[in-house]
Amino acid sequence: MTVKQIRAFLAVAQSLSFAVACERLHLSQSALSLTIKALEEGLGGRLFTRNTRNVALTAEGESLLPLARRLIADWDNAEDELRQRFTLQRGRVTLAAMPSFAGNLLPPILKTFRARYPKVNVTVNDVINEQVLEMVRDRQVELGVAFEPTQSSSLEFTPLYIDRFVAVVPLDSPLTERDDIDWQTLLKEPFITLQRPSTVRVMLEEHLQARGMKLPVEFESHQLATVGRMVASGLGVSAVPALCAGQMRELGARCITLRDPVVERAIGVLTTGHELSAAAQALFDILKAENLGERLS
Repeated sequence: MTVKQIRAFLAVAQSLSFAVACERLHLSQSALSLTIKALEEGLGGRLFTRNTRNVALTAEGESLLPLARRLIADWDNAEDELRQRFTLQRGRVTLAAMPSFAGNLLPPILKTFRARYPKVNVTVNDVINEQVLEMVRDRQVELGVAFEPTQSSSLEFTPLYIDRFVAVVPLDSPLTERDDIDWQTLLKEPFITLQRPSTVRVMLEEHLQARGMKLPVEFESHQLATVGRMVASGLGVSAVPALCAGQMRELGARCITLRDPVVERAIGVLTTGHELSAAAQALFDILKAENLGERLS
């Protein structure tokens, strides 16, 4: 059965008139008769009895009528829902993002998205960088925001901006008088950082190792918020992406430009390369349009 055949059957069954059904469907009498004939041949029997005066449903036609009504209603509902999703009148998009991005730069982006598409719901998974990659790779989410992965990654990466690491020091430290600081000076202090296998920890170690330096780690944690609180309490210093500078200040620490070497890495959107849903594509476009680098400067 085709949708066209079921609509034709319903038009005749509800009006019990081929002439009236032709007007409703904008079909000729011959085209409607051929459609009904094809439906009956496909099903294996007659659905209508007809003569020059009357059209009536057979017993099989009577049994098909409620089913046909339900089929067409379901079809129309599905068609309407998909049309609304394509036109972003409804829908859902799932996103995974590093907590530092999800808690700092993402909210104003979502506000812009909601203003444009108020009927589209967004689910945000704020997980560590490594889990963002996994969720996108496993297609648990359509979009991910994370550091640029290694070249061996199978995911597509669209850079949004370059994030540069900054030093984090206690407010009562003599280092707060500086406008910038080099790594050699910073590493003379007790160092606090994230635990392995954090991407932030690995990036720091790789950059410093290339310069013959090593992190003198005395305290470590799984959460950047805990690192910030440790620094604010005077336990030591740290280095975090500039993305987290606002969070560090809220926790009571001071952020200073860090140099020699400059540690930086691209942050961007990860996808599998498959075509995105209309809702995900709309959010992706907003992410690309935002000048996120300026927000951090």
